[in-house]
Amino acid sequence: MAARPPTFDRLMNPLLRALQALGGSGSVEEIYDKVIELEKLPEDVLSQLHDPEKSNQTEVAYRLASARTYLKKYGLLENSSRGVWSLTAKAKETEHVDPQDVVRTARALDRREATETEPETAAPPEVSEEEEWKQKLHIILTQKLPPPAFERLVQRLLRESGFSHVEVTGRSGDGGIDGRGIARIHGFMSFHVFFQCKRYKGSVSASEIRDFRGAMVGRADKGLFITTGTFSPTAVKEATRDGAPPIDLVDGSELANKLRDLGLGVRKETIEVVRVDETWFTSV
Repeated sequence: MAARPPTFDRLMNPLLRALQALGGSGSVEEIYDKVIELEKLPEDVLSQLHDPEKSNQTEVAYRLASARTYLKKYGLLENSSRGVWSLTAKAKETEHVDPQDVVRTARALDRREATETEPETAAPPEVSEEEEWKQKLHIILTQKLPPPAFERLVQRLLRESGFSHVEVTGRSGDGGIDGRGIARIHGFMSFHVFFQCKRYKGSVSASEIRDFRGAMVGRADKGLFITTGTFSPTAVKEATRDGAPPIDLVDGSELANKLRDLGLGVRKETIEVVRVDETWFTSV
């Protein structure tokens, strides 16, 4: 039986140490990678997904998100609109926290806020706005979109990203190669790229990266592996192994962000907010 991931409260101090090692701030991905490094979490733990039917988020990532939320309520973390988390001044003076005290304080704050907020306007705390739309997209990509349509979506994604001569081949027995295209850099340089796209609910293994590389060696300059799932730590290492042709990896979360940025099936809506600047009128 696979070992269970650390509980969210046990990840609080490793999370703080990770941010300290990163210089006081870091993206969610940087924090995740650093916690894995510091805690030496095994691959069988890291490959466990929180809810495979809804998203590609690992259980460790889910619990780290809870740890970040509690530490923010406790006053040790803050985050920007660009998704960067950082230590507060209070955290920089704190070497170690009592996780149970953090939990008690945060939950007491939640209860106090709940009594001050009308039930119909109170937002459910379980799922953030970003997690909600990514979960919905994950279900569409993995359960509702037929495999050929997913390949066409990747083809469109690459074209919108600047690739040319993008073809979907999808021949069986070709090492998993689903297509090829030409990536142009600033209109001067170009690279022949083979790509593979997998609708996964789990993690892509290192062996799948090796098989893909074996199929593309001598036929392309670079490889691109796109999945709705995740990549195991050994798969990430294999993709960037010294002396081997490089393979760029795009997991489900990055795929969702790219579709959002390009407006492919995901639309950003901006609500206009009008505010009166009272101080401006004093200078009239």
